[in-house]
Amino acid sequence: MAITVKQVSSKSEMKTFIYLPEKIHANHKGWVPPFYSDDARSFDPKRNLSHQYCDSIFLIAYENGKPVGRIAGIINHRYNKRTGEYNARFGYMEVPPRIEVVSALLNFVEGWAKGKDMTKLVGPMGFTEEDPEAFIIEGFDEVTNLATNQNFPDIPGFMEQLGYSKEVDYFVYKVKIADAITDLYRKVYQRVKRNKDFHLVEFKTKKELWKYILPIFHLMNDSFMVLYGYSPFEEHEMIAFAKRYMPGVDPRFVKCVVNNADEVIGFVIGIPNMSSGIIKAKGRLFPFGFIHILNARNHAKKLDVYLGGIKEEYRSRGVDVLMGYRMFEQAQAAGIEYLDSHHELESNIAMRSEMERVGGKIYKKYRIYQKTLA
Repeated sequence: MAITVKQVSSKSEMKTFIYLPEKIHANHKGWVPPFYSDDARSFDPKRNLSHQYCDSIFLIAYENGKPVGRIAGIINHRYNKRTGEYNARFGYMEVPPRIEVVSALLNFVEGWAKGKDMTKLVGPMGFTEEDPEAFIIEGFDEVTNLATNQNFPDIPGFMEQLGYSKEVDYFVYKVKIADAITDLYRKVYQRVKRNKDFHLVEFKTKKELWKYILPIFHLMNDSFMVLYGYSPFEEHEMIAFAKRYMPGVDPRFVKCVVNNADEVIGFVIGIPNMSSGIIKAKGRLFPFGFIHILNARNHAKKLDVYLGGIKEEYRSRGVDVLMGYRMFEQAQAAGIEYLDSHHELESNIAMRSEMERVGGKIYKKYRIYQKTLA
């Protein structure tokens, strides 16, 4: 039976779009659902400020009247204007291991993008760099993280068959905390700690953390601008993004470094892995899902590092050691056994070297694909 693709045009169809992943992955061992309430917010132009500078289209593939796959087409005009590119994105793609479904969805987005005068389609990517991006291409059996795609192993091969090729790759490092806290690392930390030009700031409560939210985002804008796909935040977006993710943040695993002028010159944000709790909660916070999720966070064995940056003129001065050593110490005290670096661009040699310096090993790889639109 032929696959048909239809644009989402009603609230009931959007509900189908949001919850379709749990049907597609019903028998996918280890699959971790998204927070469906967060996805609903992302897709709603009234609640996601990214829609102010992004065009989007949401599509569902049907077979015999039943939904069998989904995809979104996105054009981030802010990013394109900054880079001079004419790129469209495909994202939020959830499909079974069937090339005909993948092909039908991508073909529709390609046509939509060409109709908008775009010259290249890249993905999977979301509205911004903070949304889920890239297909996993190695490490399919490993525990996944928040805001991370968990596609079937067949999908990368399908992409190549359909004319897509590598745009960028991301590596994910696994660091055993017990092996990372060496005598040498401790000595370097103690030496850097004596530096009078800057000092570490740690947090016990989220209330303490709020003072540093905007400075962290401003530093993120400065340090992430060179990274692939990054769109800088405006202040009202910073506040909205912080409110969105603050409930999942554990202040113990947020570190800042400030200079003598109390300027944030470095930060790192880690979140204990909650995947087992999200699975039990089936991606729903209520009525009781949040209990499973908090329990998983409190008993996590893996710490996922989501964001980090250092002001350019302070790099190679030990700021990373100051934050990293304390992160490892507190993670170990909490019973956490290893750290996950999250996505590190293949070309980001500085961050990759930092991971490797503390014994990190690549254990997952992700890829963003591209196709020139004729």
